Amino acid sequence: MLALLAGCGSAPSRPPGSATTAVTPRAGPAPAGERDGAEARVPPDLANVPDAEPRVEPIRNGGPNKPYEMLGRDYVPITEDRPFTERGLASWYGKKFHGRKTASGEPYNMYAMTAAHPTLPIPSYVRVINPANKREVVVRVNDRGPFHRGRVIDLSYTAAMKLGVLNGVAPVELTRITFDEIRTGAWRRNGAVPEPERPATDVAAAPPPAASEAETPPSGGNEAIAAAATVAKPAPGFWVQIGVFRQREGADGFHRRVIADLDWLAPLLAVFSESSSYRLQAGPYRSRDEAQGAAARVREALNLVPVIVERR
Repeated sequence: MLALLAGCGSAPSRPPGSATTAVTPRAGPAPAGERDGAEARVPPDLANVPDAEPRVEPIRNGGPNKPYEMLGRDYVPITEDRPFTERGLASWYGKKFHGRKTASGEPYNMYAMTAAHPTLPIPSYVRVINPANKREVVVRVNDRGPFHRGRVIDLSYTAAMKLGVLNGVAPVELTRITFDEIRTGAWRRNGAVPEPERPATDVAAAPPPAASEAETPPSGGNEAIAAAATVAKPAPGFWVQIGVFRQREGADGFHRRVIADLDWLAPLLAVFSESSSYRLQAGPYRSRDEAQGAAARVREALNLVPVIVERR
């Protein structure tokens, strides 16, 4: 039998003043009586669809990450960047919801490498392993569900096919990929280690920003954020270099200032210890154009000229 979705009907209303609300039905409402499953004509070569490529995407409170109620149960989504592992049953959803809006607001594509989870941050990236055949996939969580007890994740059709669970629900193990693992590339299975940085040839280098290295950094929550984002090896991709410092204190102090001024950039920031210096960079970006767009916003906000660095 094909796996079926949990019921997505409206949940009962909660009493006034309750902390949770009824969640928007996953993938939007579907016509009553329509059965879920595969389409009559499935695109060819789905086995060659690449896994989701993890990237740092900010986690916001509210929206798809606010507490909600579904089928008489309360759910409190995670809003922190922290490790998460879980074991349970995986199911999948298909044509009944294809093209309809997900909890993230994005249209559901049953042929993309995505998934639904009741409480993981939206968006998140998760490695899912089928212990029965040792297959594994990396998917992007952009939806809510499943809501059957015992089920921990609802996969897209393609993800379920690659994992070998199209015939029904099956036990899986899932692990969230953290921001630090994305920045360092530690999430990759091939053990690839990034090469030393190579400055881009089409972006002029700039001197470090005029930030005093002896400056006493402000106290508060940003201190923990700066410390947690200090990593040794960056992931491959394009990075926006904002400053280079001889002293760790200078890099951390300027890191806090950037976080305070550019909250949208905070999840992407990291301090790298390289060549007897400390480099504050944001990334990784998948393309030079994306990095240049971010650099332009940084230049306008901080009145300095960032450098685009490509790491391979």
